[in-house]
This record gives sequence, C-alpha cells and structure tokens, in this order.
Amino acid sequence: MPEPFDNATPRHVLTPSLLNRLVRDLLGDALPQVWIEGELSNVTKPASGHLYFTLKDSGAQVRCAMFKMKASMLRFRPVDGMQVLLRAKVGLYEPRGEFQLVAEYMEPAGEGALQREFEQLKARLDAEGLFDPARKRALPTYARRIGVITSATGAAIRDVLSVLARRWPLADVEVLPVPVQGREAPPAIVAMLRRASASARYDVLLLTRGGGSLEDLWAFNEEAVARAIHASAVPVVSAVGHEIDFSIADFVADLRAPTPSAAAELLVPDAVAVGRHLRQLQQRLATLQQRQLQARSQRVDHLLARLQAQRPQARLQRDRERLQHLQRRLAVVLREQGQRRHTRLERLHARLLAQHPRARLPLLARRLLEQDQRLRRAITHLLERRQTTLRHVGHALHAVSPLATLERGYAILFDADGQVLRSARGIAVDTRLRARLADGELPLRVSDD
Repeated sequence: MPEPFDNATPRHVLTPSLLNRLVRDLLGDALPQVWIEGELSNVTKPASGHLYFTLKDSGAQVRCAMFKMKASMLRFRPVDGMQVLLRAKVGLYEPRGEFQLVAEYMEPAGEGALQREFEQLKARLDAEGLFDPARKRALPTYARRIGVITSATGAAIRDVLSVLARRWPLADVEVLPVPVQGREAPPAIVAMLRRASASARYDVLLLTRGGGSLEDLWAFNEEAVARAIHASAVPVVSAVGHEIDFSIADFVADLRAPTPSAAAELLVPDAVAVGRHLRQLQQRLATLQQRQLQARSQRVDHLLARLQAQRPQARLQRDRERLQHLQRRLAVVLREQGQRRHTRLERLHARLLAQHPRARLPLLARRLLEQDQRLRRAITHLLERRQTTLRHVGHALHAVSPLATLERGYAILFDADGQVLRSARGIAVDTRLRARLADGELPLRVSDD
C-alpha cells in the first residue's frame, strides 16, 4: 500500500539540473583527482580545439574530455587503439547527466615508467659517485686517433665524419659500429667500450647517436653501459640525441655534447686556426732572431771599441779577427736555424693544406660518381646477358665468344685503366683509349670533331 499523502511533511523537490550539479560536486569531493590507464577509442578533436575520447579496458569504458589549453600541451597525437596514462578529475556532464573524466595530463603508457626508472637509476649512480666532476678527465688537445662508437649507417656518423674532416684532417678516425637501439644494443655497446679501452689504440672515444624518443634512446640509460663508460681507461665523450635529450651516459661520460656535430667540434681543434697560429709563431721567431742578431752585433761593436781603447795592438788584432769569425758563425747558425724552422713550418702548412676537405672532396665526388656509373652499367649488362642466355641457350656458346665477335668486324674499347667501355657517357675529350680488334690493338684519343 502506498504511503498516505501527508501535507505536514515538507518535500525537497530537485530539478534535473540541481540533481546533476549535486552529483557532480559529490564526485569531485570524493575523487578530486585520479590516475587511470586504458585504451583510447572514438578520439575526436572538433574546431573548438577540445579533445573528446573514450578510455576503455576489457570490461568497461568511460567518456573523457580534455579541454583546449591542456590538449595543446600534448607532445604526441592521440589516436584510437593507443594505450595511455591519464591524470583526470572525476565529474559529470550536467546537460546530459553523463559520468565523465576531465583529463588534465596524458602520456603514452610505458613512457612514465621509463622516466621513473631513469630517475631512480640516475639517483643511485649519482650517490655512488659515477657523476662526480672530480673524476672527469680532460680531452687531449690534439687527438691523433679517435674511436667513434655508433651505428655505421646512421645520420650521426655522417655528421661526425664531416666535421672532423673539415676541422682536423690529420686525425685518424675509426668507426666502431654497434646497434644503438633495441635489446641487442646495450651488450654490444658495453663490449665495444671494453674492447676499445683495452686496445690502447685511441686517445679519446665518442659514444653517439641521433635523436629519438625516450624508448629509442634507452640503450644509453642502461646501468651496464654507464659502468662501462666509468671503467674506460680512455676519456669518453657522450653525444646522444638532440640538445634537449639527456641520458645516463651523458652524466657518466667525461664530457657531454649536445649533438653529434657539436661533439666532433669539441674533440679536435680548427686546422685553420692552428695554421694561423703557426704563421704567427713563425713571424715571432723571425723577429726574435733579428733582435738577437742585432743585439749581438752591437755587443761585438762595443767590445771592439773597448779593445781599441786599451791599445794592445797584437791582442786587439787577434781578438778582432776572432770576434769577426764568431760573428760570421753566429750569423750562419742563426740563418740556418731560421731556414730550418721556416722550412719545417712550410712543410707542416703544406700538409694541412693537402689534407683540407676542399682539396679532397672534388676527387672523392668524382670517384663516387664513376663507381656509381660503373655499378649501374655492370648491373644492366648482367641482367641483359642472363636474359639473352635464357632465350638462346642452344647457340649462346658461340655467340658469346669475344674472338668470334671481333672477327665479324667489331672492336672492344678499353679506358686507360684497362676497363671495358660500354657507354660514351662521361668520356672527356682527349681521353686516351685502346681498341681491341681481331688481329691486334689500336691506340685511340677522343676528339670533339
């Protein structure tokens, strides 16, 4: 039986708006902020700039919103199917009475765990003293042999080799290839560091790779890699990622460089500046020799004047002759010393100029172009020959005989290196060639007629 209507009992009547507002406040007070992990679905971003999506797992789902100001601070683009970690407020969307989360922060699931692992390892190694500035060693001023531990095919090694060749071509650079990403990277890096340290071949080691995400760079945050750097008998420079990236290897290394190119500039001096300094030293040496010669000549003149004042004629004559002889010997010695030092400076300067990238790059570029053309011609010729062999197996043996071909009036052209020419492209005027005929060879020269 329903309760009888009682006019004396006051009624608290709510509207839907008021009820939703009360529920929203209760949820906000009970759960002011939560961390929640799940899979994204139904991700939309309308013109307003707000981000709307559903966060779900295998058993449930919840609607979420992330307003424009917070959404604009995301460092990645959320897409359906992505596993994420949210920091959100629990609330209610009042107009429709729908339970929802208002997200204030979002990151891909797993990246936060990596960051926490990074901070824990960093704190532990720092407490052990691996980052102590007092143990860091100075780099050699003029490194003669540099070992670069990195991927042999990455962009980082190209940048490093280019800068080293431009700044200090006298250095002997050896690439020590290792994988720089994935499970196999940390043990390979550790083994290469130990091998390079034990070999005593290198004046300094550079550990480097290009930029990437925290997960991509994780090989350089492994404890084994950090301890291998710390145990190295050779100074180690670390240049991992971009300028904003920091790794455990950066903190342990003797020097951290913001980029691979910057590391190469820190490893070696500028050959142009060194050459300029050598020329300044040469000028100072010549000036010093001239001053010494003038001072000793004045001293000789002073001694001659003193002897003449004492008037012992025979002794004066002997001393004069001896002083003149010494003066000539001194001039010869100073001149010979100056010439030897000048010759040595010129020889060093010529070696620097000969190793300058401007002198070597055109030759290397031509060699690269020639090798590329030869490779392309060889591949094309190989494919054509095998196709012909397949079609004409029955009579190919006689057809491929070079002597039979020459007897039919053909000739084979060879360049100066004895290579067979298969195309007229790239053959310069006045190039010397040889033509092989059936009964001998003829020397040829390319003309522009």
